[in-house]
Amino acid sequence: MLVLAASDKGGTGRSVTSANLAYHRALAGDDVAYVDFDFGSPTAAAVFDVPDVLRGARDGGLHSYLEGRAAEPVRIDIWRRTEHPVLRRRPNGSGRLVLLPGDAGGGEFATDEDALRRCVDLLLRLHTEFDVIIVDLSAGRSYAMDMVLEATAQRELRELPARWAVFHRWTRQHVIAAAGLVFAERGILEGGAERGHDKDALQGAIRFVRAAVPDPDSALWSHVPPAQSAWMQMYDEKLRRLAADLGIGDSVVLGTVPLEPILLLREQLITEEEVVSTQIATADTLEVLEEIARRLTDDTYWGQP
Repeated sequence: MLVLAASDKGGTGRSVTSANLAYHRALAGDDVAYVDFDFGSPTAAAVFDVPDVLRGARDGGLHSYLEGRAAEPVRIDIWRRTEHPVLRRRPNGSGRLVLLPGDAGGGEFATDEDALRRCVDLLLRLHTEFDVIIVDLSAGRSYAMDMVLEATAQRELRELPARWAVFHRWTRQHVIAAAGLVFAERGILEGGAERGHDKDALQGAIRFVRAAVPDPDSALWSHVPPAQSAWMQMYDEKLRRLAADLGIGDSVVLGTVPLEPILLLREQLITEEEVVSTQIATADTLEVLEEIARRLTDDTYWGQP
């Protein structure tokens, strides 16, 4: 299964949440590949605590592969290469967890037919090896988004199960931006239709993930003044109405990640150790990430029987 992680703005939690979802799918026994197509900022390795590729690979990253300068892209076995103490103790029954990083300093680039063909070939080969392939796309209407829309419209990939997870923070600007990325001119639906996708089928494969959502009833906000709490409740309801009006209401939401300091400040994986031992993360956040990871592969959350 191909999961395409997109956002219209930076700072949505797309990469850190996607990395957590990859981790939890691997814990569930799936073989997972994390493909860093955030060409302008290929830093997913920082979330996985892989120090030698924090800013991307020095040689043979995805830029080099797509531009024909490397026969194969670098692959990083996260369980072996991470410095995260919990991940280094790979649990029994877990699947593979592999990172394909971009090049350090690679930047965005326009793709040609050769790059498109290499992208198609890469996704096909990964599909034969892995149960879940998470592709972390650059923010906005990027070359990366255009490339995967074009690639997944090709005859070879049309039957490959593909799902889009569109990330946004729980603010008015981010809600408007996320809806625009999908529904507006040059958005995912229009861009996909231009490349040969069935527009209705493509829309059915899109779900939204709300990140950094404050819960006024949580312990984190238990000491705010009553007036502030009432305002937060009121504005949360306004955002829900706005999201529904823009077509990204609760019925198409895959999950809601609460405002969690460890995700905002450290941008790291949340394991049971952060909840139970060090207690720097909340159990609610861990449970939400586990549930969204489960929903990624559960057809009932994608309008399928």
